[in-house]
Amino acid sequence: MSKRLRDAAGSRSGAGAESRTRACRRVPVGVTIVTVPGLRGPVEDHWQTRLEAVLPAVRPVEPIGRDRFDLGERVAGVQQVLEGIDGPVALVAHSAGVITTVHWAIHHHRPIQGALLATPPDLASPLPPEYPTIETLRMHGWLPIPTSSLPFPSIVAASSNDPLGDPARIRDLAAAWGSRFVELGTVGHLNPASGYGEWALAIDLVQYLTSSWLGQTTYPHLSPNL
Repeated sequence: MSKRLRDAAGSRSGAGAESRTRACRRVPVGVTIVTVPGLRGPVEDHWQTRLEAVLPAVRPVEPIGRDRFDLGERVAGVQQVLEGIDGPVALVAHSAGVITTVHWAIHHHRPIQGALLATPPDLASPLPPEYPTIETLRMHGWLPIPTSSLPFPSIVAASSNDPLGDPARIRDLAAAWGSRFVELGTVGHLNPASGYGEWALAIDLVQYLTSSWLGQTTYPHLSPNL
């Protein structure tokens, strides 16, 4: 990963409070950001948690850990948060939260401004030992992963060395969902264990999804090759 991209992605060094304040001002007022976590409990140093502190209106879906596998419970959690929000909404999902989001989109109908879908797992090969088995996830409704086009704009942000997602499979999922595909480089699973804590690029991608730039072919403030 280049120094420029690592600085833009806001890994261990972060972007600084002043620059984060300027960035969050670019997100249109009135748009509520709903964060959808993966298979984790509350993590103070996770970039989704940090977004809650720097963006003006964020509603998190409760992270319930890796011991409760039922996908239906997680989809219901997304819906419960959305039912409490009036006005425009953008979704920011990470890891298995991406899979939760695409399942939610099949069963519920609500206008969504856009969705940032960061480092989804492909669930096509065994996960690391700390995660549930693929068979367990299948028994609890995670598989098959929906492959119909999402009814809202979306960006899949993918890692080239994610231990949970093969880049080619993730690119195929992005194409099936009708999502723009953004290559992040070697960012692991984009979690604190991979050095992402803060991930400042998330704000730029949310800005893109919630602004009037959706008709453009390049990302404002971003390299078109990201």
